[in-house]
Amino acid sequence: QMLLVESGGGLVQAGASLTLSCAASAASGDSFIRYAMAWFRQDPGQERKFVASISRPGDTTHYSESVKGRFTISRDNAKNTVYLQMNTVKPEDTAAYYCAGQSGFSDYRLPYSYDYWGQGTQVTVSS
Repeated sequence: QMLLVESGGGLVQAGASLTLSCAASAASGDSFIRYAMAWFRQDPGQERKFVASISRPGDTTHYSESVKGRFTISRDNAKNTVYLQMNTVKPEDTAAYYCAGQSGFSDYRLPYSYDYWGQGTQVTVSS
């Protein structure tokens, strides 16, 4: 089992940068490196949408087309933390951002592939 806690959200102006963090606490006998990690975002009343994912060792990443080239996902397995560096943010990036972890090898783009979720952190981008 794993507990995920996001931080770093807030109100920023369009064009600014923001870094989200997700700290993971694995249960005894478990390990953060067992999990592929991802970031999703969600608008009220909408489904959660894939933003970015990263493999267990951190050598493979995937991005949605809407954030490719602007956002960077990374992880520090020594610190049990995954990050989302958001550059050149746009008003349409406004959403609640969630980190998620999966112990399997299911489709990284699908929310139901993930076993654990954080509580979310709100990002609001003003124009």
